[in-house]
Amino acid sequence: MTDAPERERFEARDETGATAGVVTYQLTGAIVAYTHTRVEPEFEGRGVGSTLARAVLDDARARNRMVVPICPFIAEWLTRHPEYDDIVVRSTRKVK
Repeated sequence: MTDAPERERFEARDETGATAGVVTYQLTGAIVAYTHTRVEPEFEGRGVGSTLARAVLDDARARNRMVVPICPFIAEWLTRHPEYDDIVVRSTRKVK
């Protein structure tokens, strides 16, 4: 897993260097919004998405960042991993 800040994304690669998946983000101060997760078709079903999710959230925690899970995959993953609740921005307001 590699952070590529110039591309605003984290990249997962296999042993040959091929891109297995990415998580894109937008960083504003101490808030990171994860906007999209993509796993390449040939890597689907191998846990790449979950590995990416855990890695980006661990990175956010290590850098004292709060997380806004815009990406549906990351948002759903977080429902199964409450150990990250302390770094997730939650809003009580509803969008109309």
